[in-house]
Amino acid sequence: MGEPGAWGEITAGLGVSRPVLVARLMELDAAGALTTAHVRAGAQVGGVTARTVWRWLDAARTEGRVERRPRARLELSDQAWEVLAQAGGNVSVLYRYLKGAGGQVPSLASLHRVVRRDLQAGRVLPDRAVVRQEREEHQTRQALADLALARLREGDAAKVAARRPTHPASAEVAGAPAGESGALEGVVLPAGAQLVRTSSVRAVAEAVGQAMATQGAVCVFGDPGRGKTVAVRMALDEVPAGWKVTWVPVPVRPSVAGMRRAVFDALALPGRFPHTSARADAAVAGALDQARVLVVDEAQRLPALCLEYLQSLWDHPGTRITLVLCGAGSERALARLPQLASRIDAWQEVPCLTGAEAAAVMTGFHPLWRTVPDPDLRWIDQSCAHGTLRTWAALTAHLQNALLTSTDAAVDRALLRRLFRRVVPPL
Repeated sequence: MGEPGAWGEITAGLGVSRPVLVARLMELDAAGALTTAHVRAGAQVGGVTARTVWRWLDAARTEGRVERRPRARLELSDQAWEVLAQAGGNVSVLYRYLKGAGGQVPSLASLHRVVRRDLQAGRVLPDRAVVRQEREEHQTRQALADLALARLREGDAAKVAARRPTHPASAEVAGAPAGESGALEGVVLPAGAQLVRTSSVRAVAEAVGQAMATQGAVCVFGDPGRGKTVAVRMALDEVPAGWKVTWVPVPVRPSVAGMRRAVFDALALPGRFPHTSARADAAVAGALDQARVLVVDEAQRLPALCLEYLQSLWDHPGTRITLVLCGAGSERALARLPQLASRIDAWQEVPCLTGAEAAAVMTGFHPLWRTVPDPDLRWIDQSCAHGTLRTWAALTAHLQNALLTSTDAAVDRALLRRLFRRVVPPL
């Protein structure tokens, strides 16, 4: 048989991958034997056009690259996801928003692929109504704070103090110091308010501390507005050395994929969220090998599968977790999963304040209440607040705003009755 021609020289002992093909052609080129016939034969072997093979050779000569150039991964910013959430998941709205913002914009089809890819990887798209409500609530709180601070800067606070002399704060309120900082992370208070360590806070701190000693689990429950979240935050404000605290938000319409992503994000793990559940679980378990309190607020919204996922993290032999499940109705949610409920070390209820305790707590909570006699404070609690801390906080904000915006306002029952209608929902 004669010597192999161009086809034989290319295909002999070679596969059809681009690196192998380009390497063989470059060898012929270095020897000065490369011809157009070789390129055409290589194109047939690789299943591409001859023009493509020439481009491969040019990249190898000029860039030293025989592999395909890696394609940049398209990622959406958090702002883009917020726009998408506000649009109810309509990708076309996001596309028009990006075009209006200027700059380089991917195609609509590419945006659809990226959104579908990230949602399948566990990204949760918040409900549009929830996003709008959270934004409006934040704007309202900020407006009230700006109004109060602006009037304080103008000197109105001094005028109010001159009209209503305050009494010195007692050293203890409800058996504990009243001077807790109002800047506790995650707690929003009216301007000038301070956290108060009530008997419920002490009970929650004791239950959580015992669970930390055994790496157990605690369920903190009670009706809405009683201060469950604040009590847990105060209990965990100063944890022992070597411990970390992580708050895991419950996603909207929680699923196991969404919960896995929420835990991953709450732990602030480096890198991108893995595209497989096995890798994500391995990364989370690796981060939980140090002593850590994992707090899940609004746990009553979690379905049984999400609770099972949290239990799997807690039961993992490589993790060191104290699990705190908090929320109004969380005890009923846990009842749906007996295998987790049986592992709860403490069921800690946060009750409403009694009339006497509410009067004592409020004088430490905000200076506005220190000039109000105890009988009136008990009347306020009986008529409006009913021992609910959230209602007291809302009433405090409205009272503060009324005093700052009116020169002749006085803390009397007429004003308070008018404010009651703002904080108590109509029947």
